[in-house]
Amino acid sequence: MNHLTKALLAAGVSLTLTACGAAAETAGQVGNAASTAAVCAEAVQIATANSDVTDPAAAADRAHKAADELTGLASRAANTTAAEAITKLATTYRETTAAELAATPAAWVREKTDQVAALTKACGG
Repeated sequence: MNHLTKALLAAGVSLTLTACGAAAETAGQVGNAASTAAVCAEAVQIATANSDVTDPAAAADRAHKAADELTGLASRAANTTAAEAITKLATTYRETTAAELAATPAAWVREKTDQVAALTKACGG
């Protein structure tokens, strides 16, 4: 094999390896996007599942359970912005008290609604 043939063969192998690396990276990005989309959909479902605050103690218990579920989802989100939005929502749920729900239910629902909107925006970007 002459030098030109060796050089062309080496260039071809290098180009093939580069293309494989780019394809693997693209596949990883698509996988991360799909993973984040699934996590986001589940987070929105949890956050909007039951906003009934007529029984503040039961609503606070549901919020605390949702906080635990959301925390688990945040750790699975491939997108940092989405993970932060899920974590913020989980914190709001975790800090919810029956007294807060009894005193200012509309404010709590409004805050949760704003955070779900922020989550939806983070998941789309």
